Amino acid sequence: MTAQAPLLVIAAGGTGGHMFPAQALAEVMLERGWRVKLSTDARGARYTGGFPHTVAVEEIASATFARGGPLAKLAAPFRIVSGVFGAWRKMLADRPAAVVGFGGYPTIPALAAAQLLRLPRIIHEQNGVLGKVNKFFSTRVSRVACGTWPTKLPDGVEGVHVGNPVRASVLERANAPYICPGDYPMSILVIGGSQGARILSDVVPPAIASLPVDMLRNIRVSHQARDEDGQRVAQFYADHDIDADVQPFFRDVPRRMNEAQLVISRSGASSVADISTIGRPSILIPYAAATGDHQSANARGLVDAGAAILIPEKRLEVAALSQQIATVIDNPDGSSKMARAAFSCAMPEAPQTLADMVEELASKRV
Repeated sequence: MTAQAPLLVIAAGGTGGHMFPAQALAEVMLERGWRVKLSTDARGARYTGGFPHTVAVEEIASATFARGGPLAKLAAPFRIVSGVFGAWRKMLADRPAAVVGFGGYPTIPALAAAQLLRLPRIIHEQNGVLGKVNKFFSTRVSRVACGTWPTKLPDGVEGVHVGNPVRASVLERANAPYICPGDYPMSILVIGGSQGARILSDVVPPAIASLPVDMLRNIRVSHQARDEDGQRVAQFYADHDIDADVQPFFRDVPRRMNEAQLVISRSGASSVADISTIGRPSILIPYAAATGDHQSANARGLVDAGAAILIPEKRLEVAALSQQIATVIDNPDGSSKMARAAFSCAMPEAPQTLADMVEELASKRV
C-alpha cells in the first residue's frame, strides 16, 4: 500500500455496537487498497484489538453531556471544540477521500471537521432509531446508511438500507452448519453488551440451573458478564455444577456463537447481525432503556421470521426464561428451523455494500 492510496477516516464511539461494524468496513477498505484511520476516544480504543494492525488509531478529545457531574458537563463543549480542532488539523495534513461515522460522541470531532473541510461524509446508523449524534449529523452528511430497516429518520432525510456490516471472523462462519440439540454436550452463549447486562447476570444463571437435570447435564455456558458481576456469576454456576466460562468480554464471540445451540442476548444491532449471519436460534431481551426502544426494533426481523424468541425486560423472570430455554433445547427440529430462519434475515454483503457507497461518494467528491 502506497502513501498515495486514498484515505478513509472512520469515526466510532466506544461500544462494540459502534466499533464492530466500523471494523468490518475497515477490513474491506484495506482489501480494496485504501488506507484507513480510526478516530475514537480512550474508551473506544479499548475495542480496537480486533482491527487490522494497519489501521492507524487516533484518539481525539470528545465528551458527552449525558454523564458526569456539573463540572464535567460544563467542560464538555470545550473538549468537543478541542477535538474538532485536532481532527481538522490532522485532516489538513493528510486529507481523507471520505469520512464515515458510526455513531457515539467520539464521532463528533471527525464529522464536524469533515463538514468544515467539505469532505465526502457518511453516517451509518446500526439501529432502527437514530442515536443522538447521528440524528444531529443526518442533515449534514452526504449519505445516511441504515443497518436496520425501516429506520426512523428526520423529515427530508433519505436513508439507504445497507445492513449492518459484520467482521470477517463472522463472515467466515456465515450460515455455518447447525448442530441441533440432543443427548450430547450443548452450548449456550450469553452476551449482554456493555450496557444493561446486569439483569442477564441476575436472571440467566438461575434460569439455566432450573432446567431439567437430564437436559442440564449436557449444557455448558459461555456467559459475558460485567466486571463487577463476574465473580458472583461464576460462583453461582460452580455452586450448581454447571460448566461455565464467565468473562467480561469474549474476543472470540464468532467461534462461540458458531458452536452454540442457543444464544441469549440483548438485541443490539451488531449482536443481531452476528446471530443472523452465523444463523443461530436466539432468545432476545431488548434493553429497556435504549433510546426510542430501538433494541425492540432491532429484534423484530428475527422474531417475525420465527428465528428468535423475544422477552421484554419487564417480563424477564427466572421461570419464564427457563421455560423458553427448554423449549429450544428440547425441540431439535424447531431449533434447526430457527437457525435457518435466522440466516434468512442476514445481509452478509453489507460490508461490501457500504464500501461501494464510500468509493462511489469519494469518486464524486461531493
